[in-house]
Amino acid sequence: MTPSPDTSALHDRLQRDGFAFVTADVMRRLLDAPTLDDWPAFADSWNDLAPDTYLAASGRHRRRRHATFSADADGIRREAHQPHFQSLRYNPLQGDIQRWFEPVEPAIADGASLRRVLGFCRDCFGALAPATRRWHVEVHQFRIEARADEAGEPTPEGVHRDGVDYVLVLLIDRANIERGTTTIHAPDGRELGSFTLAHAFDAALVDDHRVFHGVTPVTPLDPQQPSHRDVLVVTFKAA
Repeated sequence: MTPSPDTSALHDRLQRDGFAFVTADVMRRLLDAPTLDDWPAFADSWNDLAPDTYLAASGRHRRRRHATFSADADGIRREAHQPHFQSLRYNPLQGDIQRWFEPVEPAIADGASLRRVLGFCRDCFGALAPATRRWHVEVHQFRIEARADEAGEPTPEGVHRDGVDYVLVLLIDRANIERGTTTIHAPDGRELGSFTLAHAFDAALVDDHRVFHGVTPVTPLDPQQPSHRDVLVVTFKAA
């Protein structure tokens, strides 16, 4: 099958720059979003995330759920629930800890929206690494909450790599939030680009071997009202 112009352009940017910002209109086409009847329920599931108790111990606050999958040419399969682990090399704040988070709910993990996102990632990242036959996939639902007296920190570990091969960050919702700019950096610290995920379906794709990424803290537009930034983070690593 001949790749669509959107897909070809995305591959070209990732190969050239090591990252790509994809606007919501393009991402909707890439995911064929109008056919995802369960998207409202998928997005609503961010209202039922569990507190990140590991981060709360550091005086920071966010909510999340986590799931692990495997992916290959034959399909995508959910694996047994397991901890999320990063070495101190990649996460100086919470590295070398087996962190157990509440699992992604079965209806969400098995639903059409998440499976469409995972299938897109498998095809996109697989085209960039055709020698990889099987992927270890982790899915993270994140809600960052900002308060009048405390900014929310999407990346409390700072500018970093995740210790995987590829990363997708997909904005699900943002309410009463300002700031939250994604920055991309070369290994020597030079900033290579910046952009803000501002609309549902805005996305960032990253070659984790080549670039570092981070997100500036978020603050409420109206300090008297609740505010949040909801993202889906998907990581692919050769198994």
